[in-house]
Amino acid sequence: MHQGVSISYFWSKDFLLSKKMLWLLFITNLLGTVYGYKWYWLQMVDTIAENPLWYVFFVPDSPTASLFFTLSVGYLIVDRSMGKSSSKVYQAIRGFVEAFALITSFKYGIWAVTMIWAGAWQGVPVGWDGWMLTCSHLAMALEALLFVRWYTYRMPAIVIVACWTFWNDFMDYERGVFPRLPDVLVSNYYATIEGFTISLSLISIVIALICLRIRQNRAL
Repeated sequence: MHQGVSISYFWSKDFLLSKKMLWLLFITNLLGTVYGYKWYWLQMVDTIAENPLWYVFFVPDSPTASLFFTLSVGYLIVDRSMGKSSSKVYQAIRGFVEAFALITSFKYGIWAVTMIWAGAWQGVPVGWDGWMLTCSHLAMALEALLFVRWYTYRMPAIVIVACWTFWNDFMDYERGVFPRLPDVLVSNYYATIEGFTISLSLISIVIALICLRIRQNRAL
């Protein structure tokens, strides 16, 4: 008698690390990254015009997160095609990319969805683009958690990404380069949003640490 595919199959190694799935994720996230930078383009132009040039690196949070997740998928594709490299430099760079992908994808995936629906709670209309951004950012957070099982980052990578993440929060809320939000949120809940963002940074870093510890224990 024919048996259907178990739901657990869809987060299994056989499914997620198949070449078709990896390439699908790579292309989808790459296109999402391009769209994200386009979405931030005007804010990036304004930031360059009004501030030191280097401020612009702290503007496009979500597309930068999805860019690094795309790169992390690229490493898995290379593993499938060529095998893992033993180069220490390669492993160090890869670890940084993976830690950055995990921490920022989870953080900004949850952050964006929260801001969209906090705005909706305050009467801001949620159009088709709001629903699209909700789905895509939830996917960002979910895929980072699904693929962390095959990440290779170590503690130094987490420390570097943690420093970047908190510095990004400082730039966002002390230098004013946070993603543009509805006026009703900025005027009434600025401090709350700042605190929520920093809390998400901390939670995302803790998740990365927990996953590292689990991986190390399994290797014993």
